[in-house]
Amino acid sequence: MTVNMTKGQAISLQKSDGGTLTAVRMGLGWQAAPRRGLFGSRTREIDLDASAVLFADKQPVDVVFFRHLVSDDGSVKHTGDNLVGGAGSGGDDEAILVDLQRVPVHIDQIVFTVNSFTGQTFQEVQNAFCRIVDETNGQELARYTLDGGGQYTAQIMAKVHRSGNGWQMTAIGTPANGRTFQDLMPAILPHL
Repeated sequence: MTVNMTKGQAISLQKSDGGTLTAVRMGLGWQAAPRRGLFGSRTREIDLDASAVLFADKQPVDVVFFRHLVSDDGSVKHTGDNLVGGAGSGGDDEAILVDLQRVPVHIDQIVFTVNSFTGQTFQEVQNAFCRIVDETNGQELARYTLDGGGQYTAQIMAKVHRSGNGWQMTAIGTPANGRTFQDLMPAILPHL
């Protein structure tokens, strides 16, 4: 069963049988919104980029994004850059895999961000979502839908963080501006 998350909502990343999740996928999907023009509707390709910033005690220690596809410890992997978004199928356009058992003990939070590398605003994007999937069985656990567009070029989507012996996911959904995760660091810090 999928939990449709709202901004700020946290859920435990536990299996329905009470077991602990071992591997999750953060999937990102989007489409270019049609724009009305003189000759009808048309869409423009939009390059959104998913990134995962790994934190230890509120300090960034590693990042996974389209130019660094695997974390230094190998626990977080980006599946590759999608330059245009979805064709309406509703699947993940970019994904980041997290092997929760391999994440080093000092890493306590992983923040997922999305930016428009080519600089289009989210007014030009539709059907954007972030979801967490149990990678061992493909079951979608949580989904955060980006609604409303806006005059910003990035979004701090969600984070997974340690909670006791397990992990939790919190939907953040904060708009920001920037073409890369580096541009978003000042906006990320208040959410740690």
